[in-house]
Amino acid sequence: MTPVRAYVITVSDRSAAGEREDRGGPLAVSLLDAAGIAITGTAVVPDGADAVAQALRDALGSGARLIVTTGGTGVGPRDQTPEGTERVVTRLLPGIAEELRRVGLADTPMSILSRGIAGVVDPEGALVVNLPGSTRAVASGIPVIAAVAPHVLDQVRGGDHS
Repeated sequence: MTPVRAYVITVSDRSAAGEREDRGGPLAVSLLDAAGIAITGTAVVPDGADAVAQALRDALGSGARLIVTTGGTGVGPRDQTPEGTERVVTRLLPGIAEELRRVGLADTPMSILSRGIAGVVDPEGALVVNLPGSTRAVASGIPVIAAVAPHVLDQVRGGDHS
C-alpha cells in the first residue's frame, strides 16, 4: 500500500482570528503521526461552508489523500463544516461518521449532536473526515480514522477487496 499523506484543517472563527489556541488540530497531527501517517500540511480557517470547501481543495492540491477537519460540526449558526465538505466529496461513507459518533458516546452524550460526515473525493482518491472540535472527539476519533484510512485509500485507487 502507498503511504498515507494527511492534512489537518481546524475550523474555528476564534482560532483563525488568534483569539483561542487551536488544540484539536495539533492533537490530530500528533495522533496521526503516532499512527505512522505522514502529515503534509495544516490549516486553521474560519467557520463557514465556503472557507471549508476552499481549505479542502487546497489540501487536495497539496497532494494530501487523507484530510481530517476538526470543528464546525455542531448546531451553532456558523457550524457549516459538513456543508462545505459536501461540496467537495463525491461519495459519502456514512459508516465512518456513525462510528465516530458511537465511540464519542464514551466521552459525552453530546457526540450524537455532531453532524460530521466522511467521504471520498474522486478522481483524486482522497478520504475526507470531519471531527468535532473538542480534544476528546479528536482523541477518540483519530484511532478510527487511522484504522480505516489505508484500506479506503487503497480501495479508491482500485485495490483488491481484502
